[in-house]
Amino acid sequence: MRAEIVTTGTELLLGQIDDTNATYLARQLHDLGIDLFFRSTVGDNEARIAQILEQALARADVIITTGGLGPTVDDVTRDAVARVTGRPLVLFPDLLAQIEAFFARLGPTAMTDNNRRQAYLPEGCIPIENPVGTAPAFIVEDERGTIITLPGVPREMRYLTEHAVVPYLLSRLGQREAMVTRVLRTVALGESRIDQLIADLETSSNPTVGLSAHLGQTDVRIVAKAPTLEEAESLVADFEAKIRERLGAVIYATGDVTVEAVIADLLQAQGARLAMAETVTGGQLSQRMSFYSQAFAGSLVAPDYAGLQALLGLGDVPAPGESAAVKMAEAVRDTWQVSHGLAVLGEEDEAPWVAIATAEGTVTRQFLSRGRGHRGRVWMSTQALELLRRLLLNVIEDWVG
Repeated sequence: MRAEIVTTGTELLLGQIDDTNATYLARQLHDLGIDLFFRSTVGDNEARIAQILEQALARADVIITTGGLGPTVDDVTRDAVARVTGRPLVLFPDLLAQIEAFFARLGPTAMTDNNRRQAYLPEGCIPIENPVGTAPAFIVEDERGTIITLPGVPREMRYLTEHAVVPYLLSRLGQREAMVTRVLRTVALGESRIDQLIADLETSSNPTVGLSAHLGQTDVRIVAKAPTLEEAESLVADFEAKIRERLGAVIYATGDVTVEAVIADLLQAQGARLAMAETVTGGQLSQRMSFYSQAFAGSLVAPDYAGLQALLGLGDVPAPGESAAVKMAEAVRDTWQVSHGLAVLGEEDEAPWVAIATAEGTVTRQFLSRGRGHRGRVWMSTQALELLRRLLLNVIEDWVG
């Protein structure tokens, strides 16, 4: 089965809001094993929505729309679906009663006449009541394909997808292939380098292997289809083993896990705690570790080296550089009386130094500066966390960074 997502709303085209609905629906379709080849966004214009729907019906079995089901004059998705499928809009009395009951709970004057428009749907459609809002959804089964029309309010769209759309699609699918997805999280290695290492695996048709780059991290996604769940899992496991052999310790976790969560678990497992001092990163390290009080004791953040000196009460400290980073890491470790002290020091336009002090000694690395903007700060904090993770795993020697 092939699907297409059509999101409507001029505010989406203007960039005023992010299209989170399409992302959510894409994940739901993926989990159902339904192929998604196209996603479209169109403004609040009946003719243009109808045009997009005509195109979608020519290349997909199921089209899911979101938005344009409200009571105002620019909510025209109902009209566009009716036009494309050649069905008049007719009143559904049960839906009108549901809408009236919803507004009655809000007060006697809450409902206005234009809210009645929401109970007019294409003739012969499958109506879907909306218990969490005022915009009913509906399904039109046309000879060219099926159009599932959902409200644009994310909370309502998600509720109706879970409680109505997914069960409907499952009933349509009947017997289907099993699908298994595994995401390998990598850190502090660029997408292009990872692509070099596993490029041949990315040409496979089943399982498929794809990369998704984020700041300081790259996800490797493996997706396999097979007649049974066991066969699909076996295909994924085989490719995961090959990828792990090539990428090694760069892979820090599978699934939806952050590198800071992994570090917190490692610290806790070793009975260790962390304190930090940072410049150049703008407090990114502290922010990322602040959720893990069992592993993180505290931090000092200053815009420059002199500020950290003052905060730590250090007078006779070398000029900014590796020696100063070591002194700062040791000082912050002593201040909080913890096992690990981490310091990130850098001056404008200079490559920052990271130092991690422990009872066994201090390790240091100098990383290339990527600026002091948001991207540079996230990358720098990720590099520092990766140095700490490798130290905790005792695999620091094979990392260039």
